[in-house]
Amino acid sequence: MPDNIALFAAIILLLPMFYLLLAAPAFLLVRLDIVPVTRLLRGMFDSYFVALAIAGAIGTIAVLLDQRPMLALGIGLVAGFAIVSRRWFLHQMDARISDRDAGDANAVRGLRRLHWGGMLSNAIQVGAVVASIPYIAAVP
Repeated sequence: MPDNIALFAAIILLLPMFYLLLAAPAFLLVRLDIVPVTRLLRGMFDSYFVALAIAGAIGTIAVLLDQRPMLALGIGLVAGFAIVSRRWFLHQMDARISDRDAGDANAVRGLRRLHWGGMLSNAIQVGAVVASIPYIAAVP
């Protein structure tokens, strides 16, 4: 019999991850020197990090109440990573946007690298969470 609370925690953690996994590649088809596109990309990553932190906090509380402290630690680490990553990532993105607006030709390339890095980080996290589902869904 699967542990429903652990599955719930995994599913709510995966929701923002799948959102970014599906939405972010669309920005590979547009130029990042267009101001509204860059604003939209920044907003997408900002909302992703906030949603992941909230989902991680909810999942952590849920599995803590289910008395699974190691699973709660793992989910909490994902939430903590989202909080720290958000600050660093958006700071880097804002710096590249400022550089682009100041006329730096390499800033758009830096924005694209950040975009790829954000997608890669998310894909690794999705893979880790999906791969752990058979282990976390088992009743302890």
